Amino acid sequence: MPSADSIALIPHSTPQETWDALRSNPAARLVDVRTQPEWTYVGVPDLSDTGNPIILLSWLVYPTNARNEAFASQLAAQGITPDTPLYLICRSGVRSLAAAEHLATLGYQSCVNVQDGFEGPADEQRHRGRIAGWKASNLPWIQG
Repeated sequence: MPSADSIALIPHSTPQETWDALRSNPAARLVDVRTQPEWTYVGVPDLSDTGNPIILLSWLVYPTNARNEAFASQLAAQGITPDTPLYLICRSGVRSLAAAEHLATLGYQSCVNVQDGFEGPADEQRHRGRIAGWKASNLPWIQG
């Protein structure tokens, strides 16, 4: 198992680059590491046109925000191996980066953080989803 010091920097991709990769690589998977309330009330990427399933797996457990200690084993239980190309997304790219770094320390070879996440940064009115991220890139998503 590689040490944290030997892990290369996690690459980032824009939401559009992620969408293109998911459409072109049937083995690639998008792992949404947000929480159940976020998936339900904010929405999730709609990957139906890619043929790739989305994996909904929280990095932090709601409502305590404690790290999901079973994250890697729950990912493996869904058939994900260290060779699976993974794109990780959260609200803004912070939690997904932490999850990608953790997976890299466990030997996952291809972990990519989705830059700006699903909603991106807040605008002047403190609203998300308008400046950058999956939603602002006008990529498919569903809510509810």
